[in-house]
Amino acid sequence: MSDIADKSKSSTEDRRAYWRANLRLLGTLMAIWFAVSFGAGILFRPFLDQFMLGGFPLGFWFAQQGSIYVFIVLIAIYAWRMHRIERDFALDDDDADTPVEGE
Repeated sequence: MSDIADKSKSSTEDRRAYWRANLRLLGTLMAIWFAVSFGAGILFRPFLDQFMLGGFPLGFWFAQQGSIYVFIVLIAIYAWRMHRIERDFALDDDDADTPVEGE
């Protein structure tokens, strides 16, 4: 009976650790996105406008284009890190199409 309770307890701990890792990743990426979109595009715009990128002030560029590019990069980072987190917690489904022994 204790084996079942131990498995259930470890399974619950694994789920909590998985979600902690997932939420930590999301929080970090959202903070970066907020810093780039709100910080560079609004708060630090007067300072950044003294630099030019492609003929436009850097603050304007971040407000119009830069935050979108950063968001796309963050999506790629999220997919890459989630793949690693899922693999670490044995939740990776890349091998879902390979037959299981005995089938």
